[in-house]
Amino acid sequence: MNKMMRKLALGSAATLAAVVGAQAADLPVKAKAVEYVKVCSLYGAGFYYIPGTDTCIRIGGYLRAEVTVNGTASEVAYINGAGGLQNRLTNDYVSRARVLVNIDTRTATEYGVVRTFASFDPQFTQGTDTQANGGLRVDAAFVQFAGFTFGRSASAYAFPWNGSPGNITTGLLGGPDFVSGVNNAQYTWEFGNGVSASLGVDAQEQANRTQVLNYATGISPTGTNGAAPITTPGNNGFYGGSNVPDVVGNIKVDQAWGLLQFSAAAHEVNAVYYGSAGNAESLGHPDDKWGFAVSGALQIKNLPTGPGDDFKITGTYTEGALRYLLGQSGASPTNVAFFGATDLAVATISDASYATGGALQLTRGWGLNGAFNHNWNAHWTSSVFGSWSHVDYNGTATSLYCTSFRNTAALAPVTCNPDFEITRIGFNTAWKPVKNLALTGEVTWTNYDSGIKGTSNSFIPVAGKAAGSYTYKSEDTFSGIFRVQRNF
Repeated sequence: MNKMMRKLALGSAATLAAVVGAQAADLPVKAKAVEYVKVCSLYGAGFYYIPGTDTCIRIGGYLRAEVTVNGTASEVAYINGAGGLQNRLTNDYVSRARVLVNIDTRTATEYGVVRTFASFDPQFTQGTDTQANGGLRVDAAFVQFAGFTFGRSASAYAFPWNGSPGNITTGLLGGPDFVSGVNNAQYTWEFGNGVSASLGVDAQEQANRTQVLNYATGISPTGTNGAAPITTPGNNGFYGGSNVPDVVGNIKVDQAWGLLQFSAAAHEVNAVYYGSAGNAESLGHPDDKWGFAVSGALQIKNLPTGPGDDFKITGTYTEGALRYLLGQSGASPTNVAFFGATDLAVATISDASYATGGALQLTRGWGLNGAFNHNWNAHWTSSVFGSWSHVDYNGTATSLYCTSFRNTAALAPVTCNPDFEITRIGFNTAWKPVKNLALTGEVTWTNYDSGIKGTSNSFIPVAGKAAGSYTYKSEDTFSGIFRVQRNF
């Protein structure tokens, strides 16, 4: 009996051991610890460590939907082209949808923080992009290290708010605007207490060139060269190839009370060849000249009108570098050809002009822009903004321009002076129902006041307009925009 009990006990133990062993074999192997994303608080909100590295990254941007009335996208008032005709060829509205993505990385090193930043925005613009095929902007792509910046970024000439002291319109004018960036290299000195200085070189491109007028090709009734302009890489009329980058810099004081900044730029102006026969070396060419631009900006914060209110103003003077005065985020400013029913305003924007055998005549310009921004409460804000720009051709350039302009017989009775002014005044209000969501409405009045005035004989000024007698005069227009934007 005892022997039997011992066998039964041993058998039960063996069975239990087998069962337990089988169950243990079925248990999962202990998983490797999960590497959770770690917040990086060194550089502000939104940064986190890229897993497995010591680099912090932040991804942000916005999504925007908008519609502009009586202007191009982002509420730039019509200035020429089909929009300037103001007839059945003109779009009464233009819509745009855009998503902007910012990628910002920072890595602490023994030499300081190494930063990379990229900003790009796919978009679809009615009338510009084709169905299922939008456009892509690259506003920034740069590396910063030990005070240096290399790549595409705002110029060292630029102000922190670029061309938007309080406006939505990307065509305010009256000062510089590098919100779309420029290829450059720059260095910034930080002196402490908000005082800094920057020095850089900017590639010559649409960000700092307008065009050069060659009077040998004639001036059309709408203020443009009569023949198709000779273009260079960058599509700048009658400019020569890029030889020397713009040299730019600023001195800035940025403190709790506000900001004070002075900027300067040196800009080489170089034309192609004399005559109207094309790019022929045998024709000779005018000598290159250096133009320049200077700007000053003031921002005042902590106004008694309310918390967060501020006032910004910018003043600019230039010779031979009108882009620093007529800055905008899109392509170079273009000539004014804005029509009424039987009247029109024309103006020619150029950095310089020349006649065969003559020297470059640099075009001068000066102006200002600014805004007052007010917070009604946590959900409502408003801004009043404006700009004024004056462009002046010297005596030699005026005589050459008007001789070429009057060679069109129909224009003989017209008083000719190529100087002009562009004035813009606007107002906007934004409703912010929740954090980082804004619904904004804006309206802008624009006046084109050209020195070319008087009534012409009968002629056809441009394709799309009827033959008749036209009166050259100042013209006004209104434009507006409604935008919904969600930042993230």
